[in-house]
Amino acid sequence: MATQTSGTVDFSTKLYYGFGAVANGATANGFNYLLLFYYSQVIGLRADLVSLGILIALIVDAVSDPLVGYISDNFRSKLGRRHPFMYGAGLPVAAAYFLLWSPPDLPETELFLYFVGMSVLIRTLITFYEIPATALVAELTEDYDKRTELMSFRYFFAWWGGLTMAVLNYLVFLPEEKGGLEYIEGWENYGLTASIIIFISIMVSSAGTHRHIPFLKQPPPKQPFSFNRTVGELKETLSNRSFFALFISALFMAVASGVSTSLSIYFSRHFWELTSTEIGYMNLPYFLSALIALAVAPWISKTLGKKRGGMLTLAISFGMAPMPYILRLLGWFPENGTDALFWTLVVFNAVEVMLIIVAASLVAAMIADIVEDSEVHTGRRSEGIFFAANSFAQKAVNGLGVVVAGQILAAIQFPTQAKPGEVPESTVIDLAVYYIPVILVFYITALSVLSLYQINRAGHEANLKKLSPGTPE
Repeated sequence: MATQTSGTVDFSTKLYYGFGAVANGATANGFNYLLLFYYSQVIGLRADLVSLGILIALIVDAVSDPLVGYISDNFRSKLGRRHPFMYGAGLPVAAAYFLLWSPPDLPETELFLYFVGMSVLIRTLITFYEIPATALVAELTEDYDKRTELMSFRYFFAWWGGLTMAVLNYLVFLPEEKGGLEYIEGWENYGLTASIIIFISIMVSSAGTHRHIPFLKQPPPKQPFSFNRTVGELKETLSNRSFFALFISALFMAVASGVSTSLSIYFSRHFWELTSTEIGYMNLPYFLSALIALAVAPWISKTLGKKRGGMLTLAISFGMAPMPYILRLLGWFPENGTDALFWTLVVFNAVEVMLIIVAASLVAAMIADIVEDSEVHTGRRSEGIFFAANSFAQKAVNGLGVVVAGQILAAIQFPTQAKPGEVPESTVIDLAVYYIPVILVFYITALSVLSLYQINRAGHEANLKKLSPGTPE
């Protein structure tokens, strides 16, 4: 029982808890970076239809997130509140992910419906794993800094899972000699491998954290279902001021992230004119970025606190995001096809990714601290609801970002199934011109709203003291 109250989480718990994020990292990498390109440029489905399909899938998934969070907060079983959902999601989500990357040969309308159906199924299934699994952080420890450590491990493995699939995709499954990014069989092999890794990640993490089930928080006393009471509890829980600040900030960050990740492969392939091999090698330093972030995030939590540290790292990363494109438009960046361009992008992107992972770990740990702050006012622990609502913000509005990316491509009339060198230079320049102001506006707004978050170390410790048995109000 001391594990949960003292914050002394052992190393194996950190590993098992973190390793479960490989599944979400692999699926998120596919949806955010590859799916728009694959279905529009390789399969031939119109970019605006692909972006619309992704939006539909993410909105359906996002709507299910709060429901799954609420159910897991109140679920009763011999396996506790979280693990039944974690175990149950493994095989179905892996099978669905494989089918997404092996679409049948269908006319456009039927292909679009297949794409939407599989996307909705995958995003819904991963929700039934990811929301309960992530919510465990607030139950495994109450310690302010240990929670940052746990989330650092989770983001470390999420990035390593996504990066592993990206590197395998570019360097193994899509070699230039077989057609590069246009090699359909390579994409199918990617889907099969990713589905296997997703299954292993979910089952290993679920089994590895299984021993903690007897010591995790119990659901509130069972009551007859009342729609009005349920809605009232959700409203009361989500009205927490610090959570509201994180929620709105996440909305704006997710739009910018959706635009950035969806267009990244277009920039790599057509703006910088990188080969699939170069793109693959460029992902390798990100493994080091994630490893450095694993150590840096807890250090920042202890020295600056989560809010100050998160805002600082976000501000730096937000400023770096559009800089290569601005410098290229000004003529102050290395030319395409040169070693100088490759290594400049490698260093620049590796630093930016490290900062993003650090900031994400800190922000996720900030959400965990809201659990006790809310419990003080409502008398209920709502880990699942808080993490689900944050996931809702990211998924629903990230889908909007994907749509914005698709509309940018449509507005500049970016050709489908275009190979490097076939896109007019003016179109490639327009891509950067549209991209830069969009992400800057959303990033700056997100940072401003985040400043309204109120819980610091002293506030968290005060909340724990109020919730301790025998502590006078």
